[in-house]
Amino acid sequence: MDTKLQHKELFKLWIQRKGNHSNINSELAASHNLLSLYTMEATTLLLLSAVIIAAFLFLSSRHPKKMRLIKLTEKLPGPTAYPIVGTALPFMLVPRHERLKLLEDHMKTYQQIYRIQIGSVLAVNVWQPEHAEALLSSMKNLDKSFTYKFLHSWLGTGLLTSTGQKWHTHRKMITPSFHFKILEDYVEVFSEKSKILISKLQKEVESRGFNVYPYITRCALDIICETTMGTPVHAQEDLESTYVSAVYDVSELTVQRIVHPWLHPGFLFKLSPCGRRYNKCMRLLHDFTDKVWNGTAYYCGKISEIKRTFTGKKKRVAFLDMLLDASEGGAMLTDEELREEVDTFMFEGHDTTSAGMCWALYLLGLHPDVQEKAYQEQESIFQGSNRSVTMRDLSEMKYLERVIKESLRLYPSVPGVGRTLNEDVKMGEFTIPAGCMVHLHIYFLHRNPTHFPNPEKFNPDNFLPERVAKRHPYAYIPFSAGPRNCIGQKFAMLEEKTVLSYMLRHYRFQSLDRRENMKVVAELVLRPENGIRITITPRVTGTK
Repeated sequence: MDTKLQHKELFKLWIQRKGNHSNINSELAASHNLLSLYTMEATTLLLLSAVIIAAFLFLSSRHPKKMRLIKLTEKLPGPTAYPIVGTALPFMLVPRHERLKLLEDHMKTYQQIYRIQIGSVLAVNVWQPEHAEALLSSMKNLDKSFTYKFLHSWLGTGLLTSTGQKWHTHRKMITPSFHFKILEDYVEVFSEKSKILISKLQKEVESRGFNVYPYITRCALDIICETTMGTPVHAQEDLESTYVSAVYDVSELTVQRIVHPWLHPGFLFKLSPCGRRYNKCMRLLHDFTDKVWNGTAYYCGKISEIKRTFTGKKKRVAFLDMLLDASEGGAMLTDEELREEVDTFMFEGHDTTSAGMCWALYLLGLHPDVQEKAYQEQESIFQGSNRSVTMRDLSEMKYLERVIKESLRLYPSVPGVGRTLNEDVKMGEFTIPAGCMVHLHIYFLHRNPTHFPNPEKFNPDNFLPERVAKRHPYAYIPFSAGPRNCIGQKFAMLEEKTVLSYMLRHYRFQSLDRRENMKVVAELVLRPENGIRITITPRVTGTK
């Protein structure tokens, strides 16, 4: 039933309760007029908002700093900008999976660097190693681009989204949480959850093909919840995870908001269908983290269970435990700051690793020769044993590590990063002014033929030590680089090695979709729009 009919029916009931049946038609007409007036007022409000925004943008463009920014960026090549939408119009008109191809066309047209405009926001797109180094190595240009603000309602201002002194302080406090000895403690969790994954996949052995992505994602969610909060959530028992679905929706909606400039103001976004759907997702995401949070020893007040040492036999230490002990100059993280960091690591720690593992499985499934070589490495380490993985085992998986790195080259979990410049940066013949936003497209950076001959070919030997030594240090940065590189990259590599080790030792797998047929969606995380379809065949494993 549409809104007008609902209003009429409700008004009719109200009249009936009043007993005034004779005036129903006139009252309904009045209701209809009120509804029309309401619609007109809403339309007027939107038009007025558009006028106010346009006036604000015009006045702000007259500011001396903005005029300098415009003058310098106008020297760069780039597509035509239109009123209100800037250069975003083509991205509004194509399906999600075609936006990456549209970006690729721009890269080919403008070669190394070009300017864009999202609404009134000026930005520069780059994808060369030299430009990446100039941007990411700076200690001055550490602020994320304005688009990260769209995640504040979810992640607050944790490590991913914070800037300035807060970021510096939190980074320094959190870094010890990823010490080698602590990561070693997590390997046990990686193995436990990988074993559950292997058992869950048994039901797919006779199938003609299935989407492995949800299985890997739930395994990664199990891992991150237990290592972050010390709380098992049994995600692999939940076939339809509302948390995972909400994460995917938020990723899509955030990009929708970015490419539609009129959705940038918060109050207009909330009025839109996208905004209402986004808020629903926020409730689901926060309900999930609340449930996990409420199960921790910290929340229950059992601080004595959290204060542990790293000597002798000990209980497993979670990331939250480390945060509780973290301090800088005697200052501790507040409850709100703890929640922000936990939310951030739960999102980043499961979504990016899920993508990394799934793309690696996909590529191994397309290249049986590489898969066999990776399997033989596992056999040489485990000798047919079904024992759990150890840190020493992981350090011996040299070939598997090269497979993962090459997978992350072709399909980096985070396809790009953004910065807002605090000072001018020289990139080739151009000066990119302070105040400008810079997008670094890691997906295209990794396809530079100068550093990766035949860049579309899957070749783990790209990461032989002698080849790595000859490459530009910023030619391969799946975990970003510089001061704001990913703090959890060692965690991610150990997790991915562990899960893939179990998959290789228990199953042969074959991918069912050719690369040219894959619909790749580049949003917060690079993922296949329709999942990863594979078949699996059990291997004969030992019982040692």
